[in-house]
Amino acid sequence: MTTTPESKHDKPLDGWRILVPRGGPWGDGVAASLRTQGAVPVVAPLINFASTTDQAALDVALAQLAAGSYDWLTVTSATTVDVLFAHRAIVPPSTRIAAVGETTAAALQAVGYEVALMPEQDNSAEGMAELLISLETEPRRILALRSEIAKPVLSVLLTDAGHDVDSVVAYRTVGVPVTDRIKRDVENGRINAILITSGSVAEQVREQFPEIPDETLLAAIGPRTARDARKAGLPVSVVADRQTVDALIDAVSHFTLPHAADEFAP
Repeated sequence: MTTTPESKHDKPLDGWRILVPRGGPWGDGVAASLRTQGAVPVVAPLINFASTTDQAALDVALAQLAAGSYDWLTVTSATTVDVLFAHRAIVPPSTRIAAVGETTAAALQAVGYEVALMPEQDNSAEGMAELLISLETEPRRILALRSEIAKPVLSVLLTDAGHDVDSVVAYRTVGVPVTDRIKRDVENGRINAILITSGSVAEQVREQFPEIPDETLLAAIGPRTARDARKAGLPVSVVADRQTVDALIDAVSHFTLPHAADEFAP
C-alpha cells in the first residue's frame, strides 16, 4: 500500500503561527482545528472572567436553575460558559438552553451542555429574543446570564413580551496580560495572524500590542466583531462571513503566509 504526501491544499495554513486569544476548552478546540490545517496555534488568553460583584445573586440563580425553576437559560457568550463550567452548574433536562451563536453553542457543547435553540441569521441578543418570542407564545420563566458590561437588551425584550425573566450578572470581563515572549513575537512579526473573537478581545489586542506589523492578519469572527475591532482602532483585514471558528479559520486559510519565517533567537 502506498500513501500520498499531504499537499499544501490539505494543509492550507502550513507554516502559520496564529494567536488564539482564549484558553479553556474553547481555546483547546480552536487550537486543535488550527493544527489540522497545518498551523501552529499560540494559545494566549487575553481575557478572563472575574467574579461578579453580586455573587449571592448568582448563587441563588444557579441553585434555582439546578432545581428546575426555569424553562429557559439564555447564554450570550463563551465566557458565560466558562462561568457555568467553573461553578459546575447543573442544567436539568426540563430547562432548555438558548445560545446566541455558533461560537457560544460550541463552547456549551464542549463542556457537556446541550443546546436546544440558536439563531441562524441574527447572532445577537436581539436575534435570540426574536426567536424565543416567536417560539414561546405563553409566558415562560427564563434565566438570562450576562456580563457586567452587557446591556440587558435580551431581558428587556423578553420581559416586554410577557416572560418572567431573571437577569443576573454572571461575571466581570478582565484583561489577562500576556507574557513578554508573546508580546515580542507579535511585535516582531513571528505571529502571522491574531484571531479576534469578541469586542473585549479586540480591546485587549489594541491595549497589549500597540505595535502590530502591517503584515500581521487581524481576523474577526464576524461582521459584528469586526465593527467592534475597528472601533477599537484595529485594522481588520479578514472577516469571517459567519460567526463560527470554522468560518474564521477558513477565511484566514485563503491568504498567503505574509512572509517567510525568519530565525529568531530563543
